Amino acid sequence: MYDIDTVRQDFPILAREVYGRPLVYLDNAATTQKPREVVEAMVQEYYEVNANVHRGVHYLSQQATDLHEEARRTVARFIHAASEAEVVFTRGTTESLNLVADAYSRAFLHEGDEVLISVMEHHSNIVPWQLARERMGLVIKVIPMTDEGEMDLQAYEQLFTPRTKLVCVAHVSNVLGTVNPVRKMADIAHEHGAHILVDGAQSVPHFSVDVQEIGCDFLTFSGHKVYGPTGIGVLYGREALLERMPPYQGGGEMIARVSFEHTTYERLPFKFEAGTPDYVGTHALAVALDYVSRLGMDHIHHHEQALTQYAMEQMAAIPGMHLYGTAPGKDAVVAFNVGDIHPLDLGTLLDRLGIAIRTGHHCAQPLMQRCGVEGMARASFALYTTRAEVDALVQGIDRVRKMF
Repeated sequence: MYDIDTVRQDFPILAREVYGRPLVYLDNAATTQKPREVVEAMVQEYYEVNANVHRGVHYLSQQATDLHEEARRTVARFIHAASEAEVVFTRGTTESLNLVADAYSRAFLHEGDEVLISVMEHHSNIVPWQLARERMGLVIKVIPMTDEGEMDLQAYEQLFTPRTKLVCVAHVSNVLGTVNPVRKMADIAHEHGAHILVDGAQSVPHFSVDVQEIGCDFLTFSGHKVYGPTGIGVLYGREALLERMPPYQGGGEMIARVSFEHTTYERLPFKFEAGTPDYVGTHALAVALDYVSRLGMDHIHHHEQALTQYAMEQMAAIPGMHLYGTAPGKDAVVAFNVGDIHPLDLGTLLDRLGIAIRTGHHCAQPLMQRCGVEGMARASFALYTTRAEVDALVQGIDRVRKMF
């Protein structure tokens, strides 16, 4: 049984107060809090195992290397990669997406080739492709959505031409909470001879993601959104594609042999991991993944789905409430505006009540334009969020509403 009170004890920060009030942390789509064992794993490694990986023959280096590579195996198991060689460590989702935009473009794309990107993408899955467009003369096409926030699959399929090479789509919208049908989208892309990149930053923390089951060619996610440390992330890529892609950065670690005349590159995945990796971060990420695995991703998903549905129902009853994203099965995010209250004012006043939400465009300005607003307020949930915290949010919004 999923015991929320026991779970919350693993996160010391949840017990603190803000402005003399109990903290209600509802900004989990931006970053999650860390369980005690993740922080302790980082401290322990710095105190007891700190040494550069791969390069040393001494004991500490060997021990650190073992932890680092075991973390890679943990990630591979967690997302069901066919091989640990398909797991590349990066600084986060943003760097993973930039890596693909650079290296995939150089390996596979030519002037006039098309990349399909959905209207609900985070800027990190838009801007790198615009940079690639400037370099190479690519064509970017936008996949539309319905007013409910669902992907328009009919329009999606009609966008394909013989020049379409890649589809880039968020598994879960960081604003709307829409869980996109990436398996179906992958099948359509592959039928047209295209590849598909899935941004898993908002899915991997919330439910089981099997890269083979969803049929993606690339998947990205960030450690800090799945209860791990900041500054560490993952790029999964099919081995056959990664083999053909050139390095993203040059330096130590990613080479086999260097001379002034010619350099040969390391095997996968090290070809894409230039320089000293965040080996403490990779170990801590593995500890975080082990933590959520013990709780059970199905249990986490069930808890958050029930919480999201409850929040949508309670918030819909607030006078002047406008909820964005009403797709069935949406996950762990509620975006909203209330009457004519500016979202920044709403967020600032809720903060004085100890309630932490996010306000603004959420790094999704094209989506804001599609919805006809400059910004929104957003509450996002995690495995430790309670119904009482949702109630506090609803009461806080109603209190602020009555001030205007």
